[in-house]
Amino acid sequence: MGNGGPFLICCVLLLALMAGGQRATPRNKENCTYAVTIETTCTKGAETSNHISLRFGDTNSNDVVVRHLNSKHIRRVDPLEPEVLDDVPRKPFQACVVDEFQVKGACVESPICYLYLKLSGADDWRPGFAQVHVLEGSGSHLSSEYFYFRRYLPRHVWHGLDVCDDKEVTPFGIKHKRKVFWKKQVKKLPVP
Repeated sequence: MGNGGPFLICCVLLLALMAGGQRATPRNKENCTYAVTIETTCTKGAETSNHISLRFGDTNSNDVVVRHLNSKHIRRVDPLEPEVLDDVPRKPFQACVVDEFQVKGACVESPICYLYLKLSGADDWRPGFAQVHVLEGSGSHLSSEYFYFRRYLPRHVWHGLDVCDDKEVTPFGIKHKRKVFWKKQVKKLPVP
């Protein structure tokens, strides 16, 4: 090939890399904005001042984790009417209150089908329901249904619900089911 061969190969590879570099970024790598609505029940002792973490996602392994949901609080809303009671900053997760939070995370590609909450601290908390709304574009069909809790959450563990179709959702993410094929056992004949 002579001395020009390696140079020619490098030029061809460089052109191939430049041509292939014009790819679009996948949607789930972008950040989307979500409105999270969480009710705290009216039971005595239902409120908390501890940190609450949130995890939700879809069946396509798009998982959104918010470590300190308390810091994302934007307003308190009327549970019967979807209007703002006031814009004065208030402490979230008080008894008989519905709070709204705004979070950013990976974009979901299918409807949100699981939601987990985690309580970190010493006191108890009893959420009533939680719901996630996709705020960008025509993503309203990707918003979640209501997830009902109505019980005190255990501390320091993810606790929640999933309504995903065929995939099992664990507090650590989506677990894909394995197909297990059973082998037929061959009877061993006794040795004489």
